[in-house]
Amino acid sequence: MNSRIRIAAVGIAVSAVALAGCSSASSDDNGADKGDGVTITYLTHWGPDQASQLEDAAEAFSAKNEGVTVEIQSVPFDQLLSTLATQGTGPNGPTITNIYTAWLPQLATDGIIAPAPDAVASAVTADYAAGFAEAASFDGAVYGIPNEVALYQTNYNTALFADAGVAAAPTNWDEMVAAGEALKAAGVQNPIGFITAWGNGVVHPFLSFLASNGGSFLNEDGTASALTSPEALEVAELYQELAASGLTDVTLSTADANTTGPYLDAFSQGHTGMLVMANWWKSTLESAMGDGFADVASAPIPVGPSGDVSSSVSYTWATVVSSKAAEAEQEAAWEFLEFLNGSDSGEAGSSAMGDILMGMGILPSSSNDLEAHAATLDTPFLKSYVDAQATATPFPTVNGIAEATTALQTELEALLNGQKDAAAAMAAADAAVNAALDAAR
Repeated sequence: MNSRIRIAAVGIAVSAVALAGCSSASSDDNGADKGDGVTITYLTHWGPDQASQLEDAAEAFSAKNEGVTVEIQSVPFDQLLSTLATQGTGPNGPTITNIYTAWLPQLATDGIIAPAPDAVASAVTADYAAGFAEAASFDGAVYGIPNEVALYQTNYNTALFADAGVAAAPTNWDEMVAAGEALKAAGVQNPIGFITAWGNGVVHPFLSFLASNGGSFLNEDGTASALTSPEALEVAELYQELAASGLTDVTLSTADANTTGPYLDAFSQGHTGMLVMANWWKSTLESAMGDGFADVASAPIPVGPSGDVSSSVSYTWATVVSSKAAEAEQEAAWEFLEFLNGSDSGEAGSSAMGDILMGMGILPSSSNDLEAHAATLDTPFLKSYVDAQATATPFPTVNGIAEATTALQTELEALLNGQKDAAAAMAAADAAVNAALDAAR
């Protein structure tokens, strides 16, 4: 290992993370010395394998930028935001952090992260789908470089479909209900699966059905809930119908603290016929199913009666730079991120970031990386996700959205469990989401 490039911590508690920076000058690409050198830190939640790949990229960058040291640091996902919030308010916090873009508005509002330089901002708007660039922006300014993208599609078991006489994945709600009835008649316990006990797992599929029915979570400017719209009520009524008719079995829907659990077991063991889920669970599902994974395919979210096109909610991660770091550190950080996401840093035209993401079975978000990995992405499981990027609906990035998500989750779970009907659940969700957004202003 290059002594200048090291993993400071992998999977350690926040209190043990050494987030040291260095307020010294940087050098330019031709190696001309501008001072004693500069140290930047890159904080992520990824595990040892991905941290090692980041280390390799950092070593390659430092070889081209004499005097620049890059330290890779990792904490568990559930400690990432708290680490950034507590350590990122001072000059010795992480220079670069990999964040979930739903956090970006608050971090920008609080002045913890810096707007991207003009050249970086221009590259983001040119090289990434509009929704992904939007998710990495706030108040008209780009704040980060998108990397991981997650979308939702209908995952279905082709063997179960064949046994039930269902020829293809459903394209609309009527076909979905009919497929569910055929699967149930063929003995499938949970024909149309949902997820409970996990915020994103509950909310994102609902919002994907809503977007595919012509509706939206919030109004156009993101200031208020749109959950009492006719389109939202139709999705809620669909949920109510599926639960009441036994086409979904909520006893098989639960997620555990690691976002796996019974819903995964039910699908992998053939008890669930179809489930709306994100692309990133590919590796987990493949491990759980073994050879049976060959029976899994993906298809667009069924279009609702008020919709015109299938549209998955999408969310992204992005790398951002601390506004509290010294000017030389910020400059070096953006230069490293340009290298990490550039086509010269990876294999066969991919960026190093693209290679890291693909190694985890995660879709990259840049057009260059999607092109570089096109052959690998052309599979029954992944192709539908890649195609869905063109019509994806970005998850809102506004202050208060985390609390709003929790509020909607609560009402959707009450709906699936038969504790509220569709109208009551949407009315309660609407009020709670508006309260969350108001409190964040």
